[in-house]
Amino acid sequence: MSHTSEPTAAEHGTLPVVVVGAGPVGLTAALALRSHGLPVTVLEAEPEDRVRPGSRALFVHRESLDLLGRISPGLDRTLIDNGVIWPTRRTVYRSRTVFARSYPAQPARPGVTPPFTSLRQIETERHLLAACRAAGVEFLWGAELLDLRSHPDGAELTCADGTELSARYVIGADGARSQVRRSQDITMEGERSEAFHVVVDIEEDQADPLPLERVFIYEHPELGHRSVMRVPFAGGFQLDLQCKDGDRPEDWADEEAARSWVAKVVGAKYADRLLWVSRYHFLHVVAENFTDANRRVLLVGEASHLFPPFGARGMNSGIADSVAAAEAVAQALADPGRHLAAIDAFADSRKAAARFNSEAARTALAHLRPRRRITRLRQAAGAALSPLVGSCGEWLERAPYGPRTGAPTNRAGRY
Repeated sequence: MSHTSEPTAAEHGTLPVVVVGAGPVGLTAALALRSHGLPVTVLEAEPEDRVRPGSRALFVHRESLDLLGRISPGLDRTLIDNGVIWPTRRTVYRSRTVFARSYPAQPARPGVTPPFTSLRQIETERHLLAACRAAGVEFLWGAELLDLRSHPDGAELTCADGTELSARYVIGADGARSQVRRSQDITMEGERSEAFHVVVDIEEDQADPLPLERVFIYEHPELGHRSVMRVPFAGGFQLDLQCKDGDRPEDWADEEAARSWVAKVVGAKYADRLLWVSRYHFLHVVAENFTDANRRVLLVGEASHLFPPFGARGMNSGIADSVAAAEAVAQALADPGRHLAAIDAFADSRKAAARFNSEAARTALAHLRPRRRITRLRQAAGAALSPLVGSCGEWLERAPYGPRTGAPTNRAGRY
């Protein structure tokens, strides 16, 4: 498909679609729209040469890879080839392994997608951006959205630099503090945990690397019985430390503090290989509505839902949101008589998926931060019985990531 003859935003009166936000979810939305042959303009508040620190979302599920390969042929293989697929899952209770399973390496086969790939979000975005540019997506960088006014026939956008655009549809992919969502007075429903986690990205020692495995450690004995997870990505790994109620961020979440506990988890040599240290709180929130009253604005990704990261539901569900939003917009533009039905179908299905993922994350968090003593006793008993009863180790392995569902666009993964 040639894109050279399509007009730019400046030459348009009313654009068919504007995407707000150039993170992985917004870039996916743009690619999905281009796969339907639609011109698309992406507004991004940050400059083109922005620096995006940290791994952030690093786990791309099979279902997401399949969606990306469908809207941009070859993009799935690019992400697979630039990520890592670790062969072993291991769960430790205090200092004893209670579950371990390794999978034989599978050679790359045409038409066969591996269960996942793991790479830093900055790398995922780089490949998505390259695919967008190749597909003819137009970008307006440094274009911070100030106001968005929807009406029955479309929407008007005003940016901080004075840029004004008109669009038939707007897809809001501008993250947790979404200006698109706020402009439509759409509220987020749910709760925020006061407990915090610390995430550290660490560069691997390529001369003497750690085993390529995902490890979850319940109640690490060297960390005051705080739980911690290690997840590899291409070139390094991430540690996610679960802090306790009453912990002070300065004792765990600044770089010097992180060096101390990192050394206890993976060895002293890694204390000087820190790439990024961040702290986050758990949020269980879902937008009251995924579209505005006029059905001209669609919310996707963290603009519409925020979950705890266990199960890798955030970016992966956002990718599914974006593909569904593009499909709905394409249907509505092709058949204006189905405008309301197409957009409502998107909003209903993706809100149902978000609610599922929110509840699944809540189940995982109840296991990770048990408020009842009986849960901790069950975990200890499961660890003690795991050498004799394999299902006990399986339970300890599965529970931190929450339940799964078979529906591809809802599916929550398992690290």
